[in-house]
Amino acid sequence: MKCPGLANWIRRAPGHRPAAWLLALAWMFAAGLAGAQPKAPLRFGVLPMGDVVESRRNWEPLWADVGKEIGLPVVPLSVSTYEALSGAIQRREVDIAFLPGKMALDAVSSGHMKVIAQVKRRDGPAEHQAVLIVRKDSPLKGLDRLLATPEQWVMARGPNRSVSGYVVPQTQLFLPRGIDIETRFKDVVVGTHQETALAVANGMADVATNNTTDLERFGHQFPVEAQRLKVIWRSQSTPAADILVRSDMPPSLRRKLRDALTGYGRQDGPAGERQRETLRALKASYGYLAADNSALQPAAQLEYEMARQRALSAQWTSAAAKAARLDRIEKDRARTMALLQPEGAAATRSK
Repeated sequence: MKCPGLANWIRRAPGHRPAAWLLALAWMFAAGLAGAQPKAPLRFGVLPMGDVVESRRNWEPLWADVGKEIGLPVVPLSVSTYEALSGAIQRREVDIAFLPGKMALDAVSSGHMKVIAQVKRRDGPAEHQAVLIVRKDSPLKGLDRLLATPEQWVMARGPNRSVSGYVVPQTQLFLPRGIDIETRFKDVVVGTHQETALAVANGMADVATNNTTDLERFGHQFPVEAQRLKVIWRSQSTPAADILVRSDMPPSLRRKLRDALTGYGRQDGPAGERQRETLRALKASYGYLAADNSALQPAAQLEYEMARQRALSAQWTSAAAKAARLDRIEKDRARTMALLQPEGAAATRSK
């Protein structure tokens, strides 16, 4: 380490006193240590996709490459439930997160995170759909019987924040027919997509929510159990999952992360093919698109539709109470959509 000013001060010290030398050396040593301190890693939060070990193994190559690109290591944060990940986000223990629509919407609405990228979906037929599954040998042969007699069957579903495991089936299938997935079934089992599929395959539940992506993954992990299942309902395409960062992350670092993610898997040669293989393992074969909070508008619309359908089908003490609830839902939607404007929209409106 060169420090001309310090060297001149030492030379001017009377007799080059040992105390001056010791002080100088101590200063230089401390400065050198400070410069050598490793940078704090960015903490990545994600719910396991299937098996926890497999999920971490699938994500590690991507974050190793991205970490090199931005000059900061990225380390996984071990969580296994929606509640645990949500709590970590609220405590500012997550710097980057891969979140489904409802969780991403909550993280943005609370002011804790911002969207920087989104999984790219192919054009054309729906690539990722919510589904209902039953056993092939079940007396529950099809959707009509399920909708006619929900109280006869045990339902396995995802947590309330799960888009394909709860929000989409509620919004697109059950609530429009006056069926609340939480109260109308004989019993309800709540778990991950892997757990709900296993519950049906092993006869612990009659029907389960799931999605096409996780069901495909389930088939690779549990081929015997997967052969027992069949799909009796498919939703419209669900909103794509998003990558978010802490809202107080420096803009320069946020841009570096976005560029690294959107460029991932786009280069030629062996390195590019290796990255594309990583994307395929993550069920993101088409890579990532740059995005902002406006990418969450479809998720917000789903939340609005679910809240409105619940209000319309609920029992009310008076017409005024029902009207007040519907009015509050409309106002909440307006506030949320105002929050989810594209970047720069507010500045454009103020001109």
